[in-house]
Amino acid sequence: MAGSTPASPSASAGPAVRAAPAFSPARDAWRRFRKHRLAVASLVALGVVVLAVIIGPVVWPVAINDIDFSAQLKPPSFAHPFGTDDLGQDILARLIYGGRISLAVGLVAMIVAMVVGVLVGATAGMSRGRVDAALMWLADLFLSLPQLPLLLLIIYLFRDGLKAVLGPEGGVFVLIVLVIGGLRWMPVARLVRAQFLSLREKEFVEAARALGASRARLVVHHILPNALGPVIVAGTIDVANAIIAESTLSFLGLGFPPDIPTWGRVLFDAKDYLDVAAYWSLFPGSAMFIAVLSINFIGDGLRDALDPRRVL
Repeated sequence: MAGSTPASPSASAGPAVRAAPAFSPARDAWRRFRKHRLAVASLVALGVVVLAVIIGPVVWPVAINDIDFSAQLKPPSFAHPFGTDDLGQDILARLIYGGRISLAVGLVAMIVAMVVGVLVGATAGMSRGRVDAALMWLADLFLSLPQLPLLLLIIYLFRDGLKAVLGPEGGVFVLIVLVIGGLRWMPVARLVRAQFLSLREKEFVEAARALGASRARLVVHHILPNALGPVIVAGTIDVANAIIAESTLSFLGLGFPPDIPTWGRVLFDAKDYLDVAAYWSLFPGSAMFIAVLSINFIGDGLRDALDPRRVL
C-alpha cells in the first residue's frame, strides 16, 4: 500500500527473548547446597556460634579469670546467665573466650592437614612408581599408629619447651595445631592421590599435555581444581575432628592451662561437680555439640553440592 512504512524489525519480532544466564559452577553449587535443609540450618547455627564468640566480649565484657568466692557455684541468673564455677568465675565469659580457641584450633589444624595431605597426595598421584609407593607406605604407617596415645605422648614431651619459647598460650596452641594436623593428613593424601590418578587420564588433561603444558601447569590449572570438591568436604569433617581432639586433650589435662579456658577445659573443670552444678558441664557440652554437628551437616551439604553427578 502506497505511503505505508514497513514495520520495524523490533516491532514485528515481538518481545525480546532474554539471553540465558551464563553457567556458573559456584552458583550451581550454591543452588544444590540450598536444597539440603539441614546443611543450611547448620550453616546458620554455626554462624551464630562464630558471631557469638567474636562479638561476645563486647556484649558481655566480663573478665574470664575474675575470682569471686562469694558467688561460687551459682546457678544461671540475670547476673550470670550460664552460672558460675567453683571459683565464682563467670561461665558465659569463659565459654565465649574458649570458643575462639576451640574453633581456631579446629580451623588451623584442618589447614595444616589439608596442605600436607594435598602435597603428599598430589606428588604420589603424579609420580607413581617408587615415589608413589613410598609415600603411600608412609601414609599407611601413620594410619596404623594409635593416634590418641601418640598425641598425648607428643604433647607431654614438647609442651614445656614450646611454652618457654612462645609463652603458655602460644606454645600450647602451636603444638596442638601441629600435632593434630600432622596426624590427620593421611586420609586427605589418599583421597587426593585417588583423584589425581583418575583425572590425569582424562581427555582435557591429555589435550593440555599434548599442547605442551608442563607438569606444574597440569597440576595447578587442570587437575587440582577438579579434585578440590572431595577435599573440601573432607576438610569440614577434619575441623569437627580437630575440635573434638583438642577438647579431649583439655579434658585429660594435657591441653591449655587452667587460666586459658577452652570448651574441653571447662568440661574438665566441671567433671567433679556434676551432682551439685550440672549446668556447668551442660553449656560447654552443648556448645561443642552444636558446633561439631553443624560442621558435619555442612560437610554433607557440600558433598551433595560439589558432586556433579547428583541432580537436584
